[in-house]
Amino acid sequence: MDEEFRSLTDRLGDEAGGSEDFRRLLATEDAEELALVLVERERPLWAREIAAFRLGCGGDRRAFETLVLLLNHRDPERCVSAAHALRLLGDPRTPRAAAALATNSLRTGYALHPVRLLAALRAPESVPALVSTLHRLLAPGEPHWRVALACVEGLGSLEDSRARPVLEAVLPHPRLGAAAEEALRRLPEG
Repeated sequence: MDEEFRSLTDRLGDEAGGSEDFRRLLATEDAEELALVLVERERPLWAREIAAFRLGCGGDRRAFETLVLLLNHRDPERCVSAAHALRLLGDPRTPRAAAALATNSLRTGYALHPVRLLAALRAPESVPALVSTLHRLLAPGEPHWRVALACVEGLGSLEDSRARPVLEAVLPHPRLGAAAEEALRRLPEG
């Protein structure tokens, strides 16, 4: 059992109340049974999360939509599990979905994990989405500095010179300046 799966089971065990359904969803090797959980009516969120996580980690693209919804959830732990499964899933729609979530100005408070996922994916959508999100987060009085920090760190890890102008604009920011300096050091010259 890997660390992410152990974390998921520990977290959802209480939510599921130790039900038989919980134990069965953790133990089953039947992908069809897991996929059915994603579409059946009146299934609790914990059951859908287990099914989507297990299918996603196994490369089954039927989990994609549920994982994207969980990536944008208000519970950060659900977002972490969804991002992990989406990375393993390898669905070509993932970068576009993560970029849409990261750049949605109405959901900025929930954008931390989509931003981190974009950096990890290193997809063509990653740099433009992170630059756009970071630029928007530089507005005076913007409260989502943790999301901005994730953008700065992500842009540094991507080492793409297109990020230079926005990273230079971040330098005076008291909470982000040091990270921006480090990110700029990682960019290629020119």
